[in-house]
Amino acid sequence: MKEKLRLRLLALAFLFSVTMTACSAAGDTGFPVLSGEETEQNRVQTEEVQSVSTIEEVPEYSGEPYVEINGNQPDFTEDDLTTVAYEEYSELDELGRCGTAQACVGEETMPTEERESISDVTPTGWENEQYDIVDGGYLYNRCHLIGYQLTGENANEENLITGTRYMNVEGMLPFEDMVAEYVHETENHVIYRVTPIFIEEDLVASGVQMEAESVEDEGEGVCFNVYIYNVQPQITIDYATGENWESGDNDIQMTEETAASSVTGEADNTEDSASADGGTEERQYVINENTGKFHYPECSGVEDIKEKNKKEYIGTREKLIGEGYEPCGRCKP
Repeated sequence: MKEKLRLRLLALAFLFSVTMTACSAAGDTGFPVLSGEETEQNRVQTEEVQSVSTIEEVPEYSGEPYVEINGNQPDFTEDDLTTVAYEEYSELDELGRCGTAQACVGEETMPTEERESISDVTPTGWENEQYDIVDGGYLYNRCHLIGYQLTGENANEENLITGTRYMNVEGMLPFEDMVAEYVHETENHVIYRVTPIFIEEDLVASGVQMEAESVEDEGEGVCFNVYIYNVQPQITIDYATGENWESGDNDIQMTEETAASSVTGEADNTEDSASADGGTEERQYVINENTGKFHYPECSGVEDIKEKNKKEYIGTREKLIGEGYEPCGRCKP
């Protein structure tokens, strides 16, 4: 049964590798099984999926869109596992960011009307840019925490975050499709929870934790606990602001050097010249008046600043920070 679930999700993701581990004893889900050479290929792919014990242990992004948490077992309580359909969304925090969203998904929660526009909602960190290397053109999507196909929640600001095209389509969608098809085929219910992971005051989530468990069959049909990376290959993201730029071939994503801290919130302890002199030495900086960031003049990010927002500054790092400016995450002035 475990292999059937794995292979079904692979099919739904158009041969994108995911793994599923049942919460309880084996049973027939009715999902079709791939065979022969295709099955063997997918088995090799699923072995590459990493697994960690807790969200705090999530490693750097290394080319796969997600990792499993706690042996792929969700952390629901007995009270959570109800067959009474409901939806719960957290209030936005003081920065306007979303919190955990949870629902008991069933046929009764699914949409019966056509989806309307969500363009009126602007989630935090929405600094969208267009790139030829991104499928669909634009880097960011307005990502539903709980997918529209599951609860019909559309232009709900408490259910929409700034997410990359990669996270939305390659990471989250296969799991959403799994839940939707299971509910349609069985008319059972699935407890479903998505938690965006924001570090300190970042406006863009580093990723999302997705958990689900089918209720009537005690997890035989659907059961997963995964962390999806909010990254885009070949694009670097400043999670504090949402600003982004095309990376070099060897700089796939900012999280290559900070992913561990982006999940745990641990500070970067790298020492530089600014920390060595305490930030009291006068030197030249470039300020982005729009984002409130300051850069070294030679920083590649300076080229991306619009002229109307660019300001040259000579003074101390200490004074800039005292005036409310923040150092660039790329050049670390």
